[in-house]
Amino acid sequence: MKFLLLFSRAVDTLNGAVGKLMMWFILAATLISAGNAISRYAFSVSSNAYLEIQWYLFGAVFLLGGGYAFLRNAHVRIDVVASRLSARTRNWIDVIGIVVFLLPLCYMIAKMGWPVFERAWHSGEASSNAGGLIRWPAYLLIPVGFALLGLQGLSELIKRLHFLYGGGPDPLDHTGPSETEILAKEIAETEKAAKAASSGGQAS
Repeated sequence: MKFLLLFSRAVDTLNGAVGKLMMWFILAATLISAGNAISRYAFSVSSNAYLEIQWYLFGAVFLLGGGYAFLRNAHVRIDVVASRLSARTRNWIDVIGIVVFLLPLCYMIAKMGWPVFERAWHSGEASSNAGGLIRWPAYLLIPVGFALLGLQGLSELIKRLHFLYGGGPDPLDHTGPSETEILAKEIAETEKAAKAASSGGQAS
């Protein structure tokens, strides 16, 4: 169990880092969208590449952020029902859902998505729009995103089994800070780190 818990923590760290990166992707997509709109309406200059990079960034946030959402337990639950169940029952429901539904789905989609990426990579497939982007980065997001979600599913499965059989903490316990509070804290820490790095670069 010790090795499994170490694996779980490593996966949590990985998806936590990916989730923080996705916050920057959201900012980048917003700035690109605003810049493209300003250049189109103010200067009559537009670019299909700028439009498509927004789609790529949105796709990255949606697909690569799935594991982070699961890590933070931020996905949709029917709380009216779950709140009436015991902690062990809630965790058993998650165990069944992860094993029966989530892991097979992630495996299937990642397996089917990889050949699509490979074909685009070897063929150099590009957008049919003038000035558009190559397509393989967008296709790569599918297997990578579901692989990250599958890894997080394994991590969450380990945590729930540790609670059910090893006396570990309840991974579904929400007595701590809310997800909104945690996210706000992480954003503040990210902004603080960015300002510190910027100040260090200017000083040098």
